[in-house]
Amino acid sequence: MEELRLLFNDLLSATNMQFVRYLHDRLPWDDRMMAVVGPRGVGKTTMLLQHIKQYLNPQKTLYVKADDLYFTTHRLFDTANEFFKYGGRHFYIDEIHKYPNWSQELKMMYDYLPRLQVVFTGSSILDIYRGQADLSRRVLAYHLDGLSFREFICMKENVQLPACSLKDILQHKVSAGGRQPLPLFKEYLQTGYYPFFMDTGYNKRLQSIINLILEVDVPLHANMNVGSVRKLKQLLYIIAQSVPFKPNMTKLAALTDTHRNMLSDYFYYLEKAGLILQLRTGANGVNALGKVEKLYLNNTDLLYALAEDKPNKGNIRETFFFNQMQVNNAVTSAEKGDFTIGKYTFEVGGEGKTQRQVLGVKDAFIVKDDIEYGAGNILPLWSFGFNY
Repeated sequence: MEELRLLFNDLLSATNMQFVRYLHDRLPWDDRMMAVVGPRGVGKTTMLLQHIKQYLNPQKTLYVKADDLYFTTHRLFDTANEFFKYGGRHFYIDEIHKYPNWSQELKMMYDYLPRLQVVFTGSSILDIYRGQADLSRRVLAYHLDGLSFREFICMKENVQLPACSLKDILQHKVSAGGRQPLPLFKEYLQTGYYPFFMDTGYNKRLQSIINLILEVDVPLHANMNVGSVRKLKQLLYIIAQSVPFKPNMTKLAALTDTHRNMLSDYFYYLEKAGLILQLRTGANGVNALGKVEKLYLNNTDLLYALAEDKPNKGNIRETFFFNQMQVNNAVTSAEKGDFTIGKYTFEVGGEGKTQRQVLGVKDAFIVKDDIEYGAGNILPLWSFGFNY
């Protein structure tokens, strides 16, 4: 176990505390067992190490990676048990989905080590409540998304800017802290969604993440064979060239040589993995899911990475709005306009967008790209990047 502690100490000393993700202050860090899930590359590991560094006693804390070679000959539960016997109180496990029988051993930790706090991360495609052991009464999962436009500015410029509620955005109360938002917004749309945007080789890193999700994460969770992985890649490529579009299941099934009934499963896996978003129609009842109206790539960086030609501006604008607003809001399609959030309708477009599409619609707003400020029911697109 000493080798695990040495690796943990090295990681902790190298952890940068300059910027902390939005989710950190929302989490119940005192819970006995907690999960943080999210797509690859959004900063789950860094957030855990930052919390340890700022708030916990390193002598009573151990952080491990579930795919460490150490666990080829040692069990996670045995490691946690030994750590607890020598005074450990906080056990952090990264990438739990890479460890076999993870749910059973987490259940054992919860049941047999009641004074040991366990925090773990996992892929967003991982359903922690459907493992081999029932964790539904023992743990809650919290989802970490990629950077908002606000976070991108904070991280890049080393400033603090407050997040804004939807009401604040509609009332024109968003401020970029005295900076001109449009140049920063243009940069964010291409290379700003993932926290490693300041590292060299951003596009190569992003392509690597996409491949790992398609070739490792999804197949591991869904028990897919090589042929299914190939179809998954083909489907994502088709979506990337066409988004946003209303899916024609029969046509897509023919293009990918896939049974039409399997497509909804593929869409589900791609969405859970953080590669696409599905815009649904509004539905009655709590938690009701409407019919899929349009498919989008998850974020604008993926658009630039996967679209062979220069991405369509309209696609970029709608993808940004949907991606940013779905974190804190239920976003559905609109009968008139592009999106609905609660009682509000939004039509997204360029600087020349008119009111024509939402004439006669109550509580309707025109969201315009390429404008710095808005007035009345006209709002700048960039301001919706301050919602988290």
